[in-house]
Formats: sequence, structure tokens, C-alpha cells
Amino acid sequence: MAIAAGIDCSAQFTKIAVCDTDTGAVLRESRAPHPGVPAGSAPAEIDPQAWLRSLGAAAEGGVLEGISGIGVSAQQQGLIGLDAGGVLVRPAMLRNDPRAATSAIALVEELGGPAAWSHAVGAVPLASATVAKLRWLADHEPQSAKRLAEVLLPHDWLVWQLLGQSARRTTDRGDASGTGYWSTVEERYRPDLAALALGHELQQFPTVLGPAEAAGHSPEGLLISAGTGSTMATTLGLGLAPGDAMVALGSSATIHAVHEESLTDPSVATYADGTGRYLAQIVTLNAARVLRATALMLGTDLPGLSELALRSTPGAYGLVLLPFLEGERTPPLPHAAGTLSGLRVESMKPEHMARAAVEGMLCGLADALDALRAAGVPVRRVFLTGLAGRLPAVQAAAPGIFGVPVVVPAQAEYAAIGAARQVAWALAGTPEPPAWEPPTPHTLLDPTDDAAVGGAVRAQYQATLKQTHPELTA
Repeated sequence: MAIAAGIDCSAQFTKIAVCDTDTGAVLRESRAPHPGVPAGSAPAEIDPQAWLRSLGAAAEGGVLEGISGIGVSAQQQGLIGLDAGGVLVRPAMLRNDPRAATSAIALVEELGGPAAWSHAVGAVPLASATVAKLRWLADHEPQSAKRLAEVLLPHDWLVWQLLGQSARRTTDRGDASGTGYWSTVEERYRPDLAALALGHELQQFPTVLGPAEAAGHSPEGLLISAGTGSTMATTLGLGLAPGDAMVALGSSATIHAVHEESLTDPSVATYADGTGRYLAQIVTLNAARVLRATALMLGTDLPGLSELALRSTPGAYGLVLLPFLEGERTPPLPHAAGTLSGLRVESMKPEHMARAAVEGMLCGLADALDALRAAGVPVRRVFLTGLAGRLPAVQAAAPGIFGVPVVVPAQAEYAAIGAARQVAWALAGTPEPPAWEPPTPHTLLDPTDDAAVGGAVRAQYQATLKQTHPELTA
């Protein structure tokens, strides 16, 4: 039996999962916080040495003993700038750094609009994209920008460290596809787009490895796999296949669906995945924040909201909540507000309000899934992740409203597991990654009995949406 370690470097922690390469069984797990990062925070920038310190802390106690290789997953779309000598130019800029929002808007306009970016690289850059951060540096830190000779992403930098800072820098197509200057359409870098943002050409780019390729070996002789971004590693850890979509329920919702080809539709971002395929992405701005805001209004918490919602019935006695509390990206309603419709004496009860919030959030997500289908991406099964996805009321309503089977994964560190699975693949040298069973059985929710009820709930929602926002059908 060989064993492999997956490392996931998130905004707050370094996590390690050590797995059996044949079965995927998790043999050991560990985590450690990044030093200097307050609990619950998501820093905009960091000294990347903090990642090595937390990795060292997570590896204490023999966690990595006996492993054959290491895979690395890390937060995507950062910017670690090096000068011509390989020296760090400034602290690493991270994905959730909001400062580049206006830079992204300017770049979109300069290239000719969203469609031009979609046709060039597969996705329209937002503030999170590396290319937008390059423009922000050029505008606000010109001296740092002038020194910049190459750019690494967080997982690239960690792999480079594990390889002993070898002369060759590497990345993978999944993480590279989030930069804004590597094209999923052409499967190559677009140095002209990096230069457009930075004001001068980068001297070199990391070598883009295939999913099962090794980046090299550590000084201790351990195989270091290509690594990838956290989303790509998570889908690899979950075992998503074409027809599967992962709905991550944070305050907003990010939907990734595995697809066989890159898209050039500006409403859908296309990234590369960790298997040689693609991930079609759609974002809705209103997900768990809708449930939290409703719970606060009702004087309860998320479990209390769920309990209230289960006292109501599907359709919430005619109460419909259009959940656009922060405007919305999908559908395109940036200046909208939430709308509560169907108020009658019999519907004005806390349980119906709670049910309307759950159904409104899920109907918004179902519309986003339909937007993926309209772009040619099949969605036949949904993996529901995030704390809100574990609420009983959400699980009760989701299969009927989505109209497809819903999988609620068992709790596990799937990004780290996905990174370990990538190592097992590189060690095996097979055409496809090894077939791993989930750490513990997932919950499978079938829509068969609730499809008609869910369809009626969606019809009620759609009627309210069309009446309130006729501009969507104009």
C-alpha cells in the first residue's frame, strides 16, 4: 500500500490529508492556522512564508511519515510577484483582495467588453483575477510593477518551495485558467493580456503541467505532483464528472459544472479543471446571506430558521421572496432589491417567511443551473456544499426545486483529499485518476416524489419574478 499527502492552503489554514492511494481512505489528518491571520478573517495580502510556517506546524507529530508523494491545493487567483532574480517583490496579493475592482472594469473595456474576454480566455476578469491585480500594481505601486518579472500563484509558490526552489517554475491548467492571461479557449498563455495589464511583458511564465504530470521530486525524493487550485482540487476530491455541478453555498453561491469543452459565453466563466476537462462557473450574489438575514429578522439563527421553515408547507402559503438583497449577477439585476410578494393574513407567519426564504434562495439557484443548461452545459446531479446545505429545510426542498438528485457530501477536507488523489494519479500513471470512495457515505436526496411540488414552487417564483422584473424578458 502506498500513501500520499494532500496539502490545502486556504485563507486561514494549512490542512493535510494523508490517503491510501488505492482506496482513498483518509489515514491521517491535520491542520494549523497561518500565523498572524486572525480567526474568521480573510486577509487581502500575506507574507507567503506564513504558509510554510503553518505547513510545518500541521506536519508535526509524524503526519507525513511514510508518504510517497505530496500534492498541493491552494486558494486561486492570487499574485506572488518575483523579480528577475526570483526575489519576492512585495507580499502576496490574495484572491479576495477587493482593491482591483476598478482595474478589472478598465481592462474589460480596453479589450472591447465582456465578449472579447470570453472569446480570448474563457472568462471575464473580476477583481479576484490575477490580471486585474497586475493592473492595480501598475497604477498604485509602479515601482513594484517595474520590478515584476514573473508571477506565481499560491500553489505554484508552495510547489516551488517543496522542490527546493528549483530553476523551473510550474503550475497546472486549472490554476492558470484563473489568471486572466491563460486561455481555456486556446490552452495557452496570452502574454499580450498580461502586458496589457502590467505595462510591460513578463520575462517568463510557469510551465503548465497536465493533471497527472509530476512537477518533480523534493530534495528528500518525494514526488511532487502538479498541484492545482482549491476549487479544482475539491471537485477532484468529490469525484465530480460531466453532468455534475457543485453548488457552494456561502453568503453568495458559486456553481461549478464539469464540462467537456470551453465556452465563450460572457454569462458563464470557463476554467480548466483537475482532470483535463473544464469547469463552467456561474455566481449568484444571494445565497446563505438570505437565510441569515431572514433568521435575524425573525429573531433566530440558521437552525431555528430551518425548524420554522419545516413547519410551513411547500409554496409557503403563497409567500414568495425574490432574494436579491445585494442586487444580483445571475440574473443580471445589479441594482435590484429583494421583493416579498403574496402577503395575506394566513401567510403572515414566521414559519411561512422562513419557508419563503429557503425556497427563494433555492429557486434563484435553480435559475442559475438553467442558465448553465442554456449555455450547453448539462446538469444531471447537484453536489450541495457549505453550512447552509446541511440545514434540514434546505435538504427537504432542494431536490424538488432543482429537479435532479442532490448529493450532500459527508464532511471532509475535499481540497486536500483531491490534492492527494492527484498524487496517486501521478504515481499510478493511468489515463484516469484512481476511483476513490468518499470518506464516509454521502447523503443522496432523490427528487422523484417531490418533482411536481418543486415545479409548482418554481412556477410561483417565476410568475413573481416576471411580474416584478419584466426587463428580464424584454
